[in-house]
Amino acid sequence: MLTGTIGISGAKNAALPLMAACLLTDETLYLANLPHLADITTLATLLSQHGAELSLDGAAPDGGYSGRVLALTAKEIASATAPYDLVRKMRASVLVLGPLVARHGIARVSLPGGCAIGTRPVDLHIKGLIQLGAEIDLADGYIDARAPGGLTGARIVFPQVSVGATENLLMAATLARGQTQLVNAAREPEVSDLAHCLVAMGARIEGIGTDTLTIDGVERLHGARHSVIADRIEAGTYAVAAAITGGSVELKSIRLDLISSLADTLVAAGVSVTETTNGVLIARQNGPLVGVDVMTEPYPGFPTDMQAQIMALMTTATGASMITETVFENRFMHVPELSRMGANINVHQSSAMVRGVPSLRGAPVMATDLRASVSLVLAGLAAEGETMVHRVYHLDRGYERLEEKLAGCGADIERVRAA
Repeated sequence: MLTGTIGISGAKNAALPLMAACLLTDETLYLANLPHLADITTLATLLSQHGAELSLDGAAPDGGYSGRVLALTAKEIASATAPYDLVRKMRASVLVLGPLVARHGIARVSLPGGCAIGTRPVDLHIKGLIQLGAEIDLADGYIDARAPGGLTGARIVFPQVSVGATENLLMAATLARGQTQLVNAAREPEVSDLAHCLVAMGARIEGIGTDTLTIDGVERLHGARHSVIADRIEAGTYAVAAAITGGSVELKSIRLDLISSLADTLVAAGVSVTETTNGVLIARQNGPLVGVDVMTEPYPGFPTDMQAQIMALMTTATGASMITETVFENRFMHVPELSRMGANINVHQSSAMVRGVPSLRGAPVMATDLRASVSLVLAGLAAEGETMVHRVYHLDRGYERLEEKLAGCGADIERVRAA
């Protein structure tokens, strides 16, 4: 049973595009509440390679990183190439494509890598840039983009919602001549956070938070100060940790509206969710958990990045639940590992039928991607006996001080260094 308080870090999925936005100006962009994660380090390395100077100031009083401020200054673009060795580690690296083309007129970006949860093609990024007037060739695993005369505004209608493409084209459009409309744009809070930062840098954007963004291009952007929003996926993960252990945990620095779809699911499953002055309190109510059906959808629907965690929770619930993944294919790789722990899960195409079992059993398991790995940690918290999760480097891509935060609420968890 977990009890206590967990501070929620800045959102990884907001911080990465915000960092890439530094390429749009020769002035300094200051980002506060930046999480300390492997993905942040990877992008920092890539931005340095492009010519950005980075410096970190300050430290949080609790020993964490939330109080640190990253200063990013890209006075000149030293290199327009984002090499394979860096981009393969994290597909969000493709977010440098739009800013580089918009400001520098040229970009050469490797096709991305990252988690093995489906193809997640970048064709929407490419098609959108072509509509903005860029010339693009794909050769030798690289995207070669050129816009020597600059980009020109256009009306871009996304055939499906794409967070990454929305962010890339939003950044590119800020420096394009004329007006750009992004229709069927992603509405995720991380997209809105990027838009607010761009406005602080001098961009002209209307429709923030809606599915239609209107951008009037400006000649140049300037520096700004911005604080990264709290990580709703981290908050959701610890909410499930409280629920799966029958505990009570207050999540500090998160707003309830950022996790509303998850909160609705937890309440339906028999978990208490209460807004507090500092954040949100998650407590297991009397009685067993109840199976709930879940379908992942673009925001404001249930987030695909919480699918593995909610599945871990449903393995311990009474009755059955159907979990349907509509955003990414190949995102059930945690199922065999949960099954090793005694879970009863049957997958058919994009849906998984989960029948709750009285208890899970600890077992050696292997992480396959970021969210799958944390679902195994959650299952381990509720399982009888010891669970050993291998390949936890995935966790470090998206969770800051995970074992420290869980141990602070009573979890028996430790990181074992490889011999």
